[in-house]
Amino acid sequence: MNKYDLSGKVALVTGGAQGIGLAVATRMYESGAHVVICDVDEAFAKKALLAMPDRSTFQNIDITKPKLIETSLNSINTLLGSIDILVNSAGIAGPNAKVIDYPYEDWKQILNVNLDGTFNMCKAVLPFMVSNNYGRVVNIASIAGKEGNPNAAPYSASKAGVIALTKSLGKEHADKNIAVNCVTPAAAKTRIFDQMSQEHIDFMLSKIPRGRFLDVFEAASMITWLCSEENSFSTGAVFDLSGGRATY
Repeated sequence: MNKYDLSGKVALVTGGAQGIGLAVATRMYESGAHVVICDVDEAFAKKALLAMPDRSTFQNIDITKPKLIETSLNSINTLLGSIDILVNSAGIAGPNAKVIDYPYEDWKQILNVNLDGTFNMCKAVLPFMVSNNYGRVVNIASIAGKEGNPNAAPYSASKAGVIALTKSLGKEHADKNIAVNCVTPAAAKTRIFDQMSQEHIDFMLSKIPRGRFLDVFEAASMITWLCSEENSFSTGAVFDLSGGRATY
């Protein structure tokens, strides 16, 4: 396993209590960063922190609440001295249904968490990075944002929005030592599967040429590199993690 030097860096990981977020938090902790797990699931977060006995903090952050985010980030910056890395991994899948049958409230909730939440965190964190002329941001999008999964239009649309948001942010901050990128994973076996029908899970697996789901630690490897100083040029880019599924 490659080692990336994140010594002295403060890394915020939303959705860091489980799934890809937890794998990223773990890899960054092992790379020397002080990890701040930002999640609403306090029980899972505190369990995760047991494996990170020092250089780790839990922050209960609801990414749909901009004012609360601002207050929390000011506290983190004051306590730890900087915010160098942001990984936006928090998200929900929602139910599986055709658009004509999709509940409007579920559509709004999925967009609010996946797209608005990512926007809220980027908007709040980037001023700290601009002030320090340093920052690395990785947004977790999805192959669904490129291709559009049937019976998952809100999720697909939210992740397409994350891709476009990433491209805009990368261009807006390219004149500084700030990189904003996203990754587009195929499905990984995490608790998000609990929100999906077995039929939809089987459909996603059938689309992956590798013939298996993504391992969360495979995702963490790419994301950690994107958040390191070694990534000094790529920004506003989309990095594939689809096991051969992506066609562009």
